[in-house]
Amino acid sequence: MTVAFLFCIGLLFGSFLNVISLRYNPDKFIFHSDVLGGRSRCPHCGMKLRWFELIPLVSFLAQSGLCRSCKKRLSLQYPVVELLSALVFVSVPWRLGLESFPDALSIIWIFVFLSLLLIALIDLRIRIIPDELNIFLLLLSLLIILLGVSDFNHFSNTYIGHYALLFGGRESIWLSHGLGFLFGFSFFMILVFLSRGRGMGGGDVKLGAALGFLFGWPDIAVLIPLSFIFGSLFAIPLLISGHRGRKDLLSFGPFLVLGASTIFLFGYQILHFYFSLFRI
Repeated sequence: MTVAFLFCIGLLFGSFLNVISLRYNPDKFIFHSDVLGGRSRCPHCGMKLRWFELIPLVSFLAQSGLCRSCKKRLSLQYPVVELLSALVFVSVPWRLGLESFPDALSIIWIFVFLSLLLIALIDLRIRIIPDELNIFLLLLSLLIILLGVSDFNHFSNTYIGHYALLFGGRESIWLSHGLGFLFGFSFFMILVFLSRGRGMGGGDVKLGAALGFLFGWPDIAVLIPLSFIFGSLFAIPLLISGHRGRKDLLSFGPFLVLGASTIFLFGYQILHFYFSLFRI
């Protein structure tokens, strides 16, 4: 019952994220009235959608992915984002322990991943990572740190388990998250400097810093390489097939989001598999 309820709530939030990501204007605040106001319309014919066309996932499936008015195919983004949002609502409490929901930590992490999902969608559409979302991530990170101060130890506030001890820098929660912030910021600033702004943008620097503060050290040192692996797995086939050229721009925000999600859910398992290859 709890999982079904969380899944349905997640679908509703996913529908909301779709609206924001598709209407976002970089010249205005992300929650500007132009973004949130007005009825939803078909992107092809402009027909206003009725209430039964706005039921997350159900309406898309019932209409076979077509607009009821013009019969043109709707973007798969609508059901995919709704499903991803639903999975956030289910997987976060699962990762933290279902019996703990709805405690403050679970709720904060849900908003973290909803924000990251929105960042990925906007970056994919217009190659911009809104500053207000990075600031929001920093604020959520601060709340997570404050919740963990009282019972911090070498094994808390990390998602790679005891492997975190191999990296050091975990004498205090503030040291861990401070080092994470510096590492995420410095790493991408160096890439921007070396590529003269062509390889990475300012939004990637800010997101890297925010993720470093969120996950802390040494999780961020695993998250970033993993994000580059995901990016390579996506980009190399496109280069080989000729669908992308070496000078074509590729949004990196979604791969950072994917790396963050993977570390949160399976960070320990990934490192355990890696070190087991060397019998460590």
